[in-house]
This record gives sequence, structure tokens and C-alpha cells, in this order.
Amino acid sequence: MTSAAIRTPAAIRTPGAWEGLALNPAAPPDVLLRLLEPSYAAAWSALCRHRRELPAEVVDAIVAHPHPRVRGALARNPHVPGEVRGRVVDDEVWLVRAHLADGPGQDVWPRHLPDHVIERMYTTYDGQELQSLAFSRQVPFRFRLAAATHPVAAIREYGAGVWRHLSEARRAALLADPEPEVRASAERMLAHVTAEDDAEEMERRLRTTHSGGHARSHVLVNCRLSRAVVDELLREREDGDLWCLAHNYSTPPDVVAHVARVGDPKTRREVARREDLPRDLVDLLARDPDPEVRTAVSVRPELTEDERAAVDYVVEPHEVVQVGADPYGAPLTHARSAHPLLRRRVAYNPELPAELVELLAADEDPGVRIILAQHHPEAPAELLLRCYLEYEGRNRDRLLGLPRFPVAGLAARFGTAEDPAVRLLATLDPEADPALVDVLTRDPDPRVRAAAVRNPALPPQRLLQLLADEELSKEAAANAKLPRETMYALLDSP
Repeated sequence: MTSAAIRTPAAIRTPGAWEGLALNPAAPPDVLLRLLEPSYAAAWSALCRHRRELPAEVVDAIVAHPHPRVRGALARNPHVPGEVRGRVVDDEVWLVRAHLADGPGQDVWPRHLPDHVIERMYTTYDGQELQSLAFSRQVPFRFRLAAATHPVAAIREYGAGVWRHLSEARRAALLADPEPEVRASAERMLAHVTAEDDAEEMERRLRTTHSGGHARSHVLVNCRLSRAVVDELLREREDGDLWCLAHNYSTPPDVVAHVARVGDPKTRREVARREDLPRDLVDLLARDPDPEVRTAVSVRPELTEDERAAVDYVVEPHEVVQVGADPYGAPLTHARSAHPLLRRRVAYNPELPAELVELLAADEDPGVRIILAQHHPEAPAELLLRCYLEYEGRNRDRLLGLPRFPVAGLAARFGTAEDPAVRLLATLDPEADPALVDVLTRDPDPRVRAAAVRNPALPPQRLLQLLADEELSKEAAANAKLPRETMYALLDSP
């Protein structure tokens, strides 16, 4: 490309182009460092919070940047390792520390922070920040369990927070800790748990004038209930009361049996999930007229494979199985179960051995294949493409950003597909026919247009032309084939 060809168009929309430069995977460190200057503040969020890879010298500059907005954006970047985000753990500005405690947000599952960063937070942060950290999903559960025996007292104090999961020996050690703050924390947790297991105390709370709304629901769902409260719930039958009885661990067996027969389908499904369900109720609910109730019964751990097969359960092809916060909890033996929901639970495990990855990748159930593709880092490339083509539900597009997603040959296969979501695949092929990529930049679908502009096979003249396009200048500036001279010209444009 000649020097005349790389001249920046006068009509360029520079703020959008600067954001594109910030996301350009080929942008050199000196360009990224320029974008940290005050003149390019419009690109700070794209660079610090949304860029997938940051060179070491750029991270250094962000951490040392005078503006807290820059440092706070790094603290919430979901793509960089926790070690990188953790570099702002001692930031002088409260808001930056708060962003680190909040994490990337609830829409993404963040990478865990390293132990030394978590330890620093629990020894220097205040209650509000620590409360945010507790709900941010950035602290691995193993750390929370081990905190009870940590050599630092402030962290042992935090370790009392998982009281119900601690062994009796660890609880006793916390109650006898040499540090008064640790003992006080343990005593508070013991008192809290003891109170919630005291039916008379919970009844008193329910009858106070301030125990409405969430406070009432918490007691009914999670705490020990007196027989008087249980009988009252059975008489009054307010919305949700039977469901609470179906869920509550302390509900008497005769009431559980009654609720299993008179509750609505949602309530009966909750009964079917109880750990302490007697066999006669298991058999009863296995014949329930509601298919979701039967399905909930069919995955109970005490059933044999033959007994599961005898239940008339129903599994939606792409149903997402909720496994809570522990993707490692399903027994690996369930990978060979005849029940697809049990195999789906195993497929969430990102550390499955290669043998089971191969087995589940060829599973006849689409839900198993999709969950494996979305959660296992070694899912086969051909599986990722197959799942994208078969699945139109939640997180479908996440597959496209996975490192193992196959891109070679996609343009020839899908460049003229009728479905724009399938046509989008063609824009991922770096060896696509430049003429096809040019055509796709004029596609009627905005997502296809934007993705095509980022394709490195886009003809250089068309790429330069699109730098001046109000809609697509950001995408053009993010194209990895954008010449460095043009990058510098974009930064120097008025």
C-alpha cells in the first residue's frame, strides 16, 4: 500500500476508530500506550476492560496510570488472568479497589484471583468491599474452606463464614483461637447457625412485625420450623408456602408426604429433589402426571440405571442443567449413564480426562455436546462448529470466541448461507476470498457486516474506505491487517 493510500480520510470518526485500535490484536505496544493518553480517553474502556490480551508494558502503564478510571477498567477485565487484575489490589483510590472486589460482573464467570491477592484483600479491605468480593465468584471454594486454618488471623476470621461446611474440629479450633477477633467471628457464626436451628426462636422472628418479605422467606426456606408454624402454613396456604415446606430440611415426614400429594407441580418437583425422600414417595412421584416431576425423580442418586430407565422422564434437547457453583460435583461415572441429564452434569467439568471428553463429544444427546463444547478447554474443534450449527440458545456466540474454534474453510462453506447467524461463520475465515469478504461488508445483517470488516482478508482499499464509515470505522480500525502507518495516522488525526 502506498503512502498516499494510507492517508487518513478526512471524514473519519476518530473516537470510534480509537476504540477499534484499542481492540486490534495486531496493534503494537507503542500504539496502545498512546491510547492511554488523555486525548484518547474515549478508548480507555475498550483498551483496559475489553481487550483480550495486554502486553506486559501496557499493563505496567495501566497500573501506574494517573486516572483511576483506567486502573478500575483493568480490575474488571474478564479476559486477563486474575494475577493481572490483582495488581491494583493496593490502589490508593477506593473505587478501583471496589471494582476489583466486584469483579468483571455477573454476566461472565470470572477467573479466580490468586491466593496472595485474596489474602491481601482480606487483610486490608473493609466490610463493604469484602462483601462484594464474597459475591463476586472470584474466590475459589477451596480457599474459603482453608481460610479457617490460615496463619493470618484476619483470614481465619473470614474462614468462619463457611461454618456449616467446616468439620467439628475446625469449628472447635476457631472457637478456641488465640485471637479475640477470630473467636468473636466464630461465636457469631455459631450463634447464627444455632438460632436458625432453633424452631422456637424462628417462630418468634416470624411473628415480629419486621419479619416480612425476604426475612420471612429466608426463615421458611432455610431455617428449622416449629410444628405450629408448619400447621399454620398448611392451613393458610399462601402463595409459595407449600413450596417452602417442600424445600425446608426440617419439614416433618408426614407433612412432606402430604405436600407431595396436594402441592402444585412446582412444589412436587421440589419434593422430588429432597435428599431425605423415603422410597414410597420416590415411587409415587416417579408416576406423577407432570413430566418435570418425573424427570426430577429420575436423576435421584439412589436409583439404579434400570430404575431410572423405568421412569417416563422428558429431557429437552438443549436444556441447561443447573449444577450450582461446583462444576466438579457430578461423579465421573455418570459420564457412562444412560440418563442424558446425568451425562450433562458431568459435561460441565472443565477438567475431565481426555477419554471422557472424547466419549461425551460423540454423545447422542445434543445437550451433552453443547455443554461440553462451552465448558471444556479441550473440546474438539469439530464439536465446537457442530454445536454452533445445531444450537440457537443461550451463549451460542460464546463458541465463536473459543481458541479451538475451527475457522479454516468456513468462507467457502457458509459465505452464501441463508441464515445470517450461519453466514457469520464465513467472516471468521482468515483465508477467505477477499471478494467474498468485500461483499459481506455490505451484508443486510449488521453483525455480519461488522465481523466482515474485521476479517484480515478484506481488500486494503475497502478497509481504508470503511475507516471513514460512521457505522463501521471502529471495526475497520480493529482489523489486524490495518497497516501500522494507518494506525499512527489515526492517532494523529485531529
